[in-house]
Amino acid sequence: MTDQFDLTADQREIQDLARRFTADRITPFAAEWDETHHYPVDVWKAAGDLGFGSIYVSEESGGIALGRLEAALIMEAMAYGCPATSAFISIHNMAAWMIDRFGSAELKARFLPDLVSMDKIASYCLTEPGSGSDAAALKTTARRDGDDFILNGTKQFISGAGYNDVYVVMVRTGEEKSRGISALVVEKDTPGLSFGAPEKKLGWNASPTAQVIFEDARVPAANLVGGEGEGFRIAMAGLDGGRLNIGACSLGGAQRCLDEAIRYTKERQQFGQPVAEFQNTQFTLADMATDLEAARALLYLAAAKVTANAPDKSRFSAMAKRLATDNGSAIVDAGLQLHGGYGYLKDYPIERFWRDLRVHSILEGTNQVMRMIVGRDLLRQ
Repeated sequence: MTDQFDLTADQREIQDLARRFTADRITPFAAEWDETHHYPVDVWKAAGDLGFGSIYVSEESGGIALGRLEAALIMEAMAYGCPATSAFISIHNMAAWMIDRFGSAELKARFLPDLVSMDKIASYCLTEPGSGSDAAALKTTARRDGDDFILNGTKQFISGAGYNDVYVVMVRTGEEKSRGISALVVEKDTPGLSFGAPEKKLGWNASPTAQVIFEDARVPAANLVGGEGEGFRIAMAGLDGGRLNIGACSLGGAQRCLDEAIRYTKERQQFGQPVAEFQNTQFTLADMATDLEAARALLYLAAAKVTANAPDKSRFSAMAKRLATDNGSAIVDAGLQLHGGYGYLKDYPIERFWRDLRVHSILEGTNQVMRMIVGRDLLRQ
């Protein structure tokens, strides 16, 4: 690296590849996907061809084995076109990484080839109707029965539920709170597995969300990811990367809205001159750009820490996720205001980003939980 604050030539190449893919395959269609609630599975397959289904899966398992900064660059580039699509790529990568990092050789051989290519798509199932922020309170049970587990319970807010092929599910195999949780890979055609009706949501319409329901669903014990009782640790290990990715999705969406606001205010005339000529507009754009760059710098730093397995990686991931998602929403909101009444219309992309980015402050751990993680870590020192 010529300079610690600069991207390497390889990182720029990956960023350019993701930007070109987004410009060709995502940006022109995103408004239609939002309006028709279309889940663009064909686009996943094309993304898989570029290695975007296995960004930090090891080369031995067929992945492209990149770091978390490279992953963030890809998510940020894709979110410029559609945050919901980019966020879904993040979830798939998180699930694939968990199988690669913690799964047995046999489990990896069975599932990873199709996940790497995105011929099969994965969901991550942790949240339940009664356990969101208190994830360790989950109630979905897996009772041992010979060589199988029998699963009963419901998962809530699962992206891709009912469409995706593979579900990495956190289940209770023991009594103790977090130590009694295990991770299982469940296939879509498992008898006893069903799905709720698609949720009607404010945004993220290009990514279906539904309940995942287990009623005496029989899953082979060979589908355990890691050992029995290790599921909570595995789930949390996946979340550092997930938080960086969702933060990166906010950065990409905010960058798009800043660019849209600059373009619009240069064209829009009021009081005999372009809106961009007014000092108020310039100050607003300046603050949007400054807040975006500050969040981006922290997120890239946190990504480098997760790749390096630094001892403070979880604190930095939480700080970066909180700042990027809060700043992202504020930047989009300011961009909508600069569009005036037109920003509220679906003819312009900004209202879609306003809706899509709002959920980023909630998922992968709410921003209140991010503050808890940071505060506790500071007091532990």
